[in-house]
Amino acid sequence: MKRIFVSIFCFIAFHTINAQYVSDGLRYSSGETQGTARFKAMGGAFGALGGDISAISINPAGAAIFNRSHGALSASNNNISKDAVYGGGTANRTENNFDLHQIGAAFVFKNNNTKSLWNKFVVSLFYEQLQDYNTRFFAAGTTNNSISSYFLQNANGLKLGDIRLLSGETVTQAYADIGASYGYQHQQAFLGYEGGILEPGDNNDDTNTVYTSNIAAGNFNQEFDYESMGHNGKFSANIAFQYNESISLGLNLNSHFLEFSKKTFLIEENDNVDSTVNLINFENQLFTKGEGFSLQLGTIIKLTDELRFGFNYSSPTWLTLREETTQYLSTFNDAENNGFTVNPNIVNIFPEYNLKTPGNMTGSVAYILGKKGLISFDYTRKNYANMSFDTGDNQLDTALSSDINNTFKVANTYKLGAELRHKNISFRGGYRIEESPYKNTNIANDLNGFSLGIGYNFGYTKIDLAYERTEQKRQQQFFESGTLDSASINNKNSIISLTLSMDL
Repeated sequence: MKRIFVSIFCFIAFHTINAQYVSDGLRYSSGETQGTARFKAMGGAFGALGGDISAISINPAGAAIFNRSHGALSASNNNISKDAVYGGGTANRTENNFDLHQIGAAFVFKNNNTKSLWNKFVVSLFYEQLQDYNTRFFAAGTTNNSISSYFLQNANGLKLGDIRLLSGETVTQAYADIGASYGYQHQQAFLGYEGGILEPGDNNDDTNTVYTSNIAAGNFNQEFDYESMGHNGKFSANIAFQYNESISLGLNLNSHFLEFSKKTFLIEENDNVDSTVNLINFENQLFTKGEGFSLQLGTIIKLTDELRFGFNYSSPTWLTLREETTQYLSTFNDAENNGFTVNPNIVNIFPEYNLKTPGNMTGSVAYILGKKGLISFDYTRKNYANMSFDTGDNQLDTALSSDINNTFKVANTYKLGAELRHKNISFRGGYRIEESPYKNTNIANDLNGFSLGIGYNFGYTKIDLAYERTEQKRQQQFFESGTLDSASINNKNSIISLTLSMDL
């Protein structure tokens, strides 16, 4: 059987299948509570308040609350602790990430026409980091499920002649050829077969489609190392108006960009009787880049001097994404003192695809206690089942849509914040609950977070400091197919944020 070989400088383009999973959609659809220290100290409950650079990101009408032109710069240090429980073992990994996560300015233009009810309009520009992807975790333990199930699930049903080396082919040539001709699934089967993990029903029959594992049942010692890097951010241009000092209207046009890279490394060992493979090293890397667009509309209504209501609609984000992957597999047989190394040295370049993330709506209420302080509450509704892929492959898109509908649901977010002022000092606190986007909340439970902060007003300049802590438990799958156990991860984030702001 002859395949058409496609390889240029070890790069390959797929035209038949992509490697997208619903977990990718969730990763790029989620965001963190980022912003100024004041914003974070009050749990992000700013939809009806405004007058803060971060508030504009929640409700574009918030820019119209500024009385003077205003600028702000915010930075944070994120201490991330991950406790991983897997196969009876427990591992902890802690790290610190420093980010300059927001910078922006609002320019106020007041209307000098005393006969007009339009008091002012405001133009704002700001950058905001929506999500920091820099994280690591390590899991190790003993399980009775082998990584061989991953390769078996990908191989069964595929013809042997489509997943093996042809006469005179190198591993690099075959891997590129198979990917270009058949796709990513066939490449995984190729790795398993050439690595000695898979045993075909008939090794002399190229039409064979049935495979078994050369790894006998029993116990498997596994170590899994995960590392990701990158960020998801946006540039926003805002325009807002205030009418009769009681109604504010605003619009945000957002330009999104993201970079994400992930590296995983699995080591599996066994001494099971009849196993002809006793050691597996399996490495995978993913690189993703993309850009997109979204918009937001919002209003703030001042019913009385004390009571304000806010409403915001955030459209879906339309993203265009590009992905690359690399893989490496090595195996070893203790009895024969030999093994296989399958190192394709190939970068898989997938066709660009489109992702539409779910939009959301936020309703807000705030009560102003004069110069003494305030209390505010935000409610956000976001239906994660509304995310969708457009890969150009109708069959794949239909399968992904079905997975999305079966996996995700509406997730509500509740934010409560308060501020107490004494002369030039402000004391703040906040609490928030973000419901799990999963129908099966055993995959990930609700995120809970609290925050505290303090600020000092020098007049035209302010300094604010905030501490925020969040915690969420989730199940981490090592691979999207196969029967490997998942690790239970307890994420604990402690964030210290500092903001310098001033009237311009």
